[in-house]
Amino acid sequence: MDAKIDEIAERIRALRDVTGFTTDEMAGATGVTKDEYEASENGKKDFTFTFLYKCAEKFNVDIIELLTGENPHLSGYTVVRKGKGLPMKRRKGFEYGHLASNFKNKTAEPFLVHAPYRADELSSIPVSSHDGQEFNYVLSGRLRFVYEDHTEDLGEGDSVYYNSSRMHGMAALNKEGCVFIAVVLKGEHR
Repeated sequence: MDAKIDEIAERIRALRDVTGFTTDEMAGATGVTKDEYEASENGKKDFTFTFLYKCAEKFNVDIIELLTGENPHLSGYTVVRKGKGLPMKRRKGFEYGHLASNFKNKTAEPFLVHAPYRADELSSIPVSSHDGQEFNYVLSGRLRFVYEDHTEDLGEGDSVYYNSSRMHGMAALNKEGCVFIAVVLKGEHR
């Protein structure tokens, strides 16, 4: 198994132990079965962004702490140079570059996302939900966005803003893939 997955799994397990949550409580908080949660916590399966985001919310920590083991420390501003966002590879080839990983007490999680083209996903796009709201802006390529029973095809320069606590998902529509900015705004309780 990937060393990075093992490290993240260990941090999740340690935080669950420290906070006193049961695996049943964490499974409920992350929207997976107890068996799926335990497999993730034991490093037996990779994590989705939604799973990590929900763990961070439940533990009341920054998602960066789960990913790196470090606490963000900047509070005035942070600069991320081209191609230097904190990398995350999640959900079948989706590559996320976190664009504010060193900034503490964020009210939003900004990402540069590279979505691969997967013809098999276009008929049934994987969906998920998490607290808060989200904004996506397409930089290149075309993106199919699904929101409950609605579908929108977005092109370069198009954007969508939505309540992310509802089921949503996206997939690249062209063989070159799609690049977009995703800004996840945290829920009220945080």
